Amino acid sequence: MSARQAVDAVTADIRDHPITADGTGLFNVIRHIDLLCHLAARMAADAEYRLAPNITDLPPPATLGASAGHLGRAIAHYTQTLAPLITLTTTAQDTLQQKLDSLDHHSHLRTHLDDAGRALDAARTALEVRPPAAPNAPTPAPVHTPAVRRRA
Repeated sequence: MSARQAVDAVTADIRDHPITADGTGLFNVIRHIDLLCHLAARMAADAEYRLAPNITDLPPPATLGASAGHLGRAIAHYTQTLAPLITLTTTAQDTLQQKLDSLDHHSHLRTHLDDAGRALDAARTALEVRPPAAPNAPTPAPVHTPAVRRRA
């Protein structure tokens, strides 16, 4: 599986297992963090091996490093969803103040999930295969005029 296919597979899995404000959502966040950590480790390892000679099937190390950096951002945002999600799943929302507080937790949760999604998009974009630059048209050879010798 190529690096881009791996990012696509993890993104599809994340999309198929949404985060909800219950125990299932908490399990899914931990699962997403685990998948993203494995993927970031793979990108870092691929970048390391790409620095070795005779490895041609991998993207350039700078591309892999950029993608791993974006995955790190996604991991950070998913980790930041844990606090509001744990609060939402373990705290009763009986009083008006608790209900108002839960709005703030939902807002933080949504913000971090959106930021994680943008980081995943950036990781995928970093791996897009860019077509090689078209070779420039060959420059015509300079025309040399024969040297004329003058008689003295």
